[in-house]
Amino acid sequence: MPAEIVLGVGASHSTLMNTHWEETAQKAEATRFRDALHQARDLLAEARPDTVVIVGSNHFRGFWLDLVPAFTIGVGECIASGESGTPKGPLPVDVPLARHIASSLVEGDFDPAFSARLQIDHGQTHAVQYLLNGLDVDIVPLVVNVFAPPLPTTARCAALGEALRAAVQAFPSDRRVAVIGSGGLSHRLPWPDWRDPHGDDEEFMVAAWMNGRGDWSRYDARRRQIIRAAPSIVNPRFDREFLDLIETGQADRMCAFTTDELERVAGNGAQEIRTWLVMAAALGYAPGRRLAYEPIDDWLTGMAVAVLDPTAQKEPTT
Repeated sequence: MPAEIVLGVGASHSTLMNTHWEETAQKAEATRFRDALHQARDLLAEARPDTVVIVGSNHFRGFWLDLVPAFTIGVGECIASGESGTPKGPLPVDVPLARHIASSLVEGDFDPAFSARLQIDHGQTHAVQYLLNGLDVDIVPLVVNVFAPPLPTTARCAALGEALRAAVQAFPSDRRVAVIGSGGLSHRLPWPDWRDPHGDDEEFMVAAWMNGRGDWSRYDARRRQIIRAAPSIVNPRFDREFLDLIETGQADRMCAFTTDELERVAGNGAQEIRTWLVMAAALGYAPGRRLAYEPIDDWLTGMAVAVLDPTAQKEPTT
């Protein structure tokens, strides 16, 4: 049997789930979000994937300003950073599928970077911790640059998802594959444009991003202080409109957003919806089902979970 994509999941992430659960004032909202992650995990288990492609962002614990590709595929070893209570250490990679995807993308005029020894952070491992808990699956990690401009366009991310779909379907061996998009939704991090920092905190952040390779934990305490002191800027209207597009199979309409427009409307953290776009395109923009949406100011983020079933049929548009 040929390889097939059997489920898609979009899920926000926040390490504050691990480090500040008890301090969260919005406990009911946080619990509903966590329960939705568990529900998505159960749906993944029912789909019986052999491999899960995890599309996530980088938070300057695996990539640094010395080299920031737009897209990177892990094709060998994959090491989790383990920050803030997320998984740490080696993760099982489906090397044959990962290398096939990388080769297929190149042959299809897409040029991703690849790493045979990839370090990832909670942009992927939050999904491992909450969505793959207890599942016996390999992963293919795919890292999207969403925080170090210039960023890949939303349209380019959608094109990557379409190319990923074609690559999986062309894999010559039997595989049941799920795709997770991890990140978003609206939020604003106190992170500067690395090209133009202002003030001590922003200059510290850029120095950490430039010099943290192999020594990121040295910067982590002050990084977290800066993040925890930031005001929450969440846009529930944007989030709900985005989730409506996910549910109706129209996520490709987000390709009209430029990077600047997206930041202005929903914050720099909303650039992570690129991971959802890759996932949705890989699912052929199948209609989705929203499991939760909670604007959680304590976590600085609009937190959402949705699942996409490739067997679902789109409603006709009028």
